[in-house]
Amino acid sequence: MNPHETFMNAAIDEARKGLAEGGIPIGSVLVKGGEIIGRGHNQRVQKKSIVLHAEMDCLENAGRLKVNDYEQCVIYSTLSPCDMCTGTILLYKIPTVVIGENKTFKGPEEYSQNRGVQLINLESEECKQLMREFIQAHPELWNEDIGI
Repeated sequence: MNPHETFMNAAIDEARKGLAEGGIPIGSVLVKGGEIIGRGHNQRVQKKSIVLHAEMDCLENAGRLKVNDYEQCVIYSTLSPCDMCTGTILLYKIPTVVIGENKTFKGPEEYSQNRGVQLINLESEECKQLMREFIQAHPELWNEDIGI
């Protein structure tokens, strides 16, 4: 198994944790030097939060880092990051984003790339299936999460 698959599996574990808690199954991990330094999952439902997307929860759980630490990180997300999460990734200069899939939702990927972020899409069937099943069971919650 290559490192991207290993770390994406950790993000998928976070997504499943969120689903088990009654939330939206999106997970994220932050990796520096080949080690996970932050984990998170979408907790908008669980914590009644408007901002706790998986990437935001992951970065919060990583704690305060120096800018040069973020510049050495890779963030993994089971779904293409939205505008809010992309803005945070850009603000802290995280150079690489590995996404599980972008068929369910596609954030501002071209904007990120134009700003120098390397995007890697694994096109994970497992990530797609998690979202497909969730959206079928909870379309109103999904629409709320993406601002529809």
